[in-house]
Amino acid sequence: MLRTPIDIWTPLARVRAASPLVHNITNYVVMNSTANALLAIGASPAMVHALEEVEEFVALSRALVINIGTLSPPWVEAMRRAVRSAKRAGIPWVLDPVGAGATSYRTATAAALIGLGPTVIRGNASEIAAVGGGSDAGGKGVDSTRTSASSLGVAKALARTTSAIVAMTGAVDYVTDGGRVVAIRNGDPLMARVTGLGCTASALVGAFLVGPDPFEATVAALTVLGVAGEVAAIRSAGPGSLQLELLDALHALDRATLTGRARVEWVEGAPP
Repeated sequence: MLRTPIDIWTPLARVRAASPLVHNITNYVVMNSTANALLAIGASPAMVHALEEVEEFVALSRALVINIGTLSPPWVEAMRRAVRSAKRAGIPWVLDPVGAGATSYRTATAAALIGLGPTVIRGNASEIAAVGGGSDAGGKGVDSTRTSASSLGVAKALARTTSAIVAMTGAVDYVTDGGRVVAIRNGDPLMARVTGLGCTASALVGAFLVGPDPFEATVAALTVLGVAGEVAAIRSAGPGSLQLELLDALHALDRATLTGRARVEWVEGAPP
């Protein structure tokens, strides 16, 4: 069980040792950056969405990540088939409900996928509010206009009703299973100026699900990304160089840096 910052290292070491194949059905904007981030952390990425092969490929993978950023009917069907294949094989899967609340099609697609039982739901505060039934999701397209703290109650309720781990990312990240809540206070404001780092977070969560505890895996993945972002920001002149420095930071992240910088706080349900 996650108790201290040093526990963040074990899940990262596990990913690097296992090099899990992570099957991503994700959006056009982030395919390259997501694949590179997975490679940098030590995982093996695949971007497969063709109806003719998606079910077969899921069965070869250790985790599935579904990202609804660029939707079309064939892709939605591929997502459904991929999830069904993952469920049959006992493979964990992550849902990233990008832009949920922006349009009825996007919101309905996210709701239908949640009905298929994701292991982890990762989104920003507005997306979590939208899929969790919040009265005012408050999104601006794919961007959030809410703070994570303002949607924490919705996130906890969503976790309880879906039995999924809910990860809500922002200036402070929160991870909850409906009872326990952990806050992660890592990262740098410059990360918000780079497109797709939320999508990267979801993909890394998928890689970390190689471990036995989805709650611990999710906390570890978000902490790793936040710490790597801090290291990258120190070396960066702006968002362009941050993208490159982040890959190097993920690749080079060591135990001392991770455990020294990790700021993980039990908010509710802390172990004795």
